[in-house]
Amino acid sequence: MTSVVTTDSRFELLEGETLLEGLERTNHEVEFQCRAGYCGSCRTHLVSGKVRYLTDPLAYIARDEILPCCCVPQGPVQLEARLAHTPEQPVLGEEFNIQSSLDFGPNEPSE
Repeated sequence: MTSVVTTDSRFELLEGETLLEGLERTNHEVEFQCRAGYCGSCRTHLVSGKVRYLTDPLAYIARDEILPCCCVPQGPVQLEARLAHTPEQPVLGEEFNIQSSLDFGPNEPSE
């Protein structure tokens, strides 16, 4: 297993897993489409470490970028990738009353 450090997390990549699969498994926010290095939508900044491509990517990448869909690390790596955050849903009590919770201002007679 290889250690992967991201912007706000750390995880171990499982045997046979691409970086994209590891990022998905650990609930990281990463865009993707083709999963084969063609489209470039998974383009990610590589902070440190080295990767090996399983297939030669066709999408353009800068010197400090990788396509996690088609590469595996060659030792520990550090990536710019954030955990996906789900908005917390408010829990409403049984006695919740929407009218008493909202301020509609003074009541005005309708004309």
